[in-house]
Amino acid sequence: MAEAYIVAAARTAGGRKGGRLAGWHPADLAATVLNALVDRSGAAPDQIEDVIMGCVMQIGEQSNNIARNAVLASKLPESVPATSIDRQCGSSQQALHFAAQAVMSGTMDIVIAAGVESMTRVPMGLSSVLPEKNGFGTSKSPGMEQRYPNIIFSQFIGAEMMAEKYGLSKEELDQYAYQSHLRAIAATEAGRFKDEIVPVQITRADGTTDIHQIDEGIRFDVSLDGIRNVKLIAENGKLTAASASQICDGASGVMVVNERGLKQLGIAPLARIHHLTMVGGDPVIMLEAPLPATAHALKKAGMKINDIDLFEVNEAFASVPAAWLKTTGADPARLNVNGGAIALGHPLGGSGTKLMTTLVHALKQQNKRYGLQTMCEGGGMANVTIIERL
Repeated sequence: MAEAYIVAAARTAGGRKGGRLAGWHPADLAATVLNALVDRSGAAPDQIEDVIMGCVMQIGEQSNNIARNAVLASKLPESVPATSIDRQCGSSQQALHFAAQAVMSGTMDIVIAAGVESMTRVPMGLSSVLPEKNGFGTSKSPGMEQRYPNIIFSQFIGAEMMAEKYGLSKEELDQYAYQSHLRAIAATEAGRFKDEIVPVQITRADGTTDIHQIDEGIRFDVSLDGIRNVKLIAENGKLTAASASQICDGASGVMVVNERGLKQLGIAPLARIHHLTMVGGDPVIMLEAPLPATAHALKKAGMKINDIDLFEVNEAFASVPAAWLKTTGADPARLNVNGGAIALGHPLGGSGTKLMTTLVHALKQQNKRYGLQTMCEGGGMANVTIIERL
């Protein structure tokens, strides 16, 4: 079987809800990343055989196959097909898995895996709310209700359940959130995101323009006391908005090729896809799946946790990576070394390839070999991707 390689990885800097990227249509925002991947790889636009794009809220401006619309807004020719997928928060990580499987099978040689979400222009949960407002049913079917009677599937509830199950105190979660900001600040000030971020031109309300290239969610004046004083999400809970991922606008992507693709492009790869894993778990606690998924992936790959040099675990809520650390025994110094979604933002369908972009560049900067990425997903699922820097 052929190997799968990453030859280019890029992302936009995150934008706060209603912030600097609010004026960008999501298809156009995604197109800027597609164009950047073509430019960075040196590929001819017509060499791209498919675009697979993650997006969660596929409604409104993100409807009608956002991936194809992004292609039509980019420099790629009409001959390049595209498809949009929804694996909840893991959508673009799954896009990467599908792209890798395509080139490993030999059915394609050069594929772009990407993701986008404008949480300003297509608010989270909108696709669930509209059917109810129009008198239609919800996503929980009678069959699901029979299996899970009177149970509400909620990531907020799942995050609190994880904090309770793994004995995480509010102080631990606040400390974790504080660390996320400190690491993101340090990475930004040291220029560690410079090579991965695609600069985007924005227009201010007064008509002047600027270049957006710094993640807008980072709180450069962060303090632990400030985080501690944020109101709890749930009464008697442990999590607050400060220890949860930030609503975010953004796009990201990676170009994936096999050996034939490498020869066609005439470039050296950044990394090799070493292993791909996908698991399902309890849909009630929901966000716990990265824990067994990591163990499963390491076993399948014949590796131990200490064989991995850097980890990216999505910070949907601080209880997820904190519980992951407790369970895996991983070195905390190797986890989310440049900060995570608590500081940088979580653009839902765009987060999978966003994290992979950061992981690829961090491995290069630190001259490390193996990286592992995982993230929790709605419905109780998790992807795990292990890469080897080359």
